[in-house]
Amino acid sequence: MTSTAVRDRMDQTLIDVPPGLANVVVAETELGDVRGLEGFYHYRQYSATDLARTHSVEEVWRLMLDGALPSPAEAVDFAAEVRRLRAIPAEVGSLLPAIGAATSGADQLAGLRAAVPLLAAAAGMRPLFDQDPAGRRADALAIGAAVPTVLAALHRARLGLDPIAPRADLDHAANYLWMLSGEEPREQVAAAVNAYLVSTVDHGFNASTFTARVVASTGADLGAAVGAALGSLSGPLHGGAPSRALQLLDLGSGPAAAGYVREQVAHGGRVMGFGHAVYRTEDPRSALMKEVALGFGGPRVELAVEIEAAVLATLEELKPGRALRTNVEFYAALVMEAAGIPPAMFTATFATARVLGWTAHALEQAAAGKIIRPAARYVGPAPR
Repeated sequence: MTSTAVRDRMDQTLIDVPPGLANVVVAETELGDVRGLEGFYHYRQYSATDLARTHSVEEVWRLMLDGALPSPAEAVDFAAEVRRLRAIPAEVGSLLPAIGAATSGADQLAGLRAAVPLLAAAAGMRPLFDQDPAGRRADALAIGAAVPTVLAALHRARLGLDPIAPRADLDHAANYLWMLSGEEPREQVAAAVNAYLVSTVDHGFNASTFTARVVASTGADLGAAVGAALGSLSGPLHGGAPSRALQLLDLGSGPAAAGYVREQVAHGGRVMGFGHAVYRTEDPRSALMKEVALGFGGPRVELAVEIEAAVLATLEELKPGRALRTNVEFYAALVMEAAGIPPAMFTATFATARVLGWTAHALEQAAAGKIIRPAARYVGPAPR
């Protein structure tokens, strides 16, 4: 068969796909799904928002990695396993002040993107291709446990403060807040952050999760997969929106927010905190975070409710039928602000949860043993 014939045959197998691969199935997963028309998403067989209301990060993490929610005894054992992995290697810790200084003018995610590959290298993480399932799982636990410690140390380094060692008596969410401030969080605050982290562990084949799976499919080490996913997350159209959504509150009133929306729509801009690529009804994560935010109460939350109503009404007026609802970023930003997390750390805090989902997906992809290698349709000038 000639090369031309091969090309002709290959061309016949190409199919037209929608922009952004919207609704194109590229793999099978047992980890969860997003049902956009129903306003529902789940981790394995459990409602994700139900889990966020009733379970800890560690319990849901164990579900994602091992396929089942732990019994009380198993939960204790898993939490102990995670606690032993929270400390970071001394050689990585010594570099964090320099990384913090180098990324001082950027979102905290930039520092995390630089630190995670170093963390993986210092831990001696081997390519997924060369490891058995137990070795891959051990690396997933090591990265997921250490990322909050790295992020908190980076934050404090940028403030000129020494890092705070993790505490064995605090769970994942409370320990993260402790390492940021050196103050043990109130129960309500720790529970709110726990709910946020659980609700954002996974969310279908979003851009960063797909990126992690593509890298894992090459057999690269888990640090490479997580580092690539962090790069994908840095884009404002993906995870980089929470702090931008908070800026809506700076407008001060519903009428001012409505005017801002009109201006953005007139110029083809986006209103951060509203609209989602998948949901055509209420984002269940937004409903959960609104519930948590209302639990804090106060003028800031009351203003957010007023602005949300004004924005939704204006969007419906300007874009009727588009179902542009509040997404997770809007109220998540309020919850993180109430917990004392600086806006520059919002996206990076999101990443401390999503890394648990990324690593679970990377392990699932590595087990499949098939590299992801799609085709492209050439539309340039004819070759000579």
